[in-house]
Order: sequence, then C-alpha cells, then structure tokens
Amino acid sequence: MKAASKITARLRRKKAIQQKMRGTEFRPRISVFRSAKHIYAQIVNDETAQTLVAASTVTPEVRSQVKGTGNISAAQKVGEVLAKKAIRKGIKRVVFDRGGFLYHGRVKALAEAAREEGLEF
Repeated sequence: MKAASKITARLRRKKAIQQKMRGTEFRPRISVFRSAKHIYAQIVNDETAQTLVAASTVTPEVRSQVKGTGNISAAQKVGEVLAKKAIRKGIKRVVFDRGGFLYHGRVKALAEAAREEGLEF
C-alpha cells in the first residue's frame, strides 16, 4: 500500500511539472526516469513528439564503461553520453525534467555531468 502511494505521488508531481514545462524545437526537454537498477534519459521535442537523443545504462556504449548500473557513477556516465550525443546533433540549450524524482543522488549526478559536458539548462 505504501509503495503504491509513493508511486502515485511521484506521478502526480510529474504531471504537475509537465503541465508547466514543454520542450520546443529550440529548447528541447531532458526527460529522466530511474528505476532501482537503471537510469534512462532522453531529449524530447514535445511540439513534434519526437525523441531527439537518448542514453541509458542499458545501452551498450554506457554499459561497457560502468561497473554497476544503479549507482551515481553510472548516472554520471549517462549524462556525459547524452550531452555528447546532443552536442553532435547541434543541441546546446535544454530544459531539465526530473520526472517527479527529487533532484538528489542519481538524478542530480546525471544533470551535473550533462552540464559539465556543455549542455545549458
């Protein structure tokens, strides 16, 4: 029962955030999802409902470089890979959607690593 209420609370926060925040062609949105084992991030243009760039701990390029997938170092690697892919595609400015998760731990590590690689948000 408690786990279900935690999930519904996160989904409520996510919905409130997404009503205020939209990714555009000029400033797409970084959407983050984390589970117990993995972390996923994608850059989305909400106007065309298109994913422009994606990275996660499941992708081979990240998986081969990290020891475990559910930790802060893996989240940092996902942020680095995502930012490098985005810059190759010409995306520099984005908005950050934490997906209802607290800006702490793995979510914060992913965001800071993306900033260090050159994304602006």
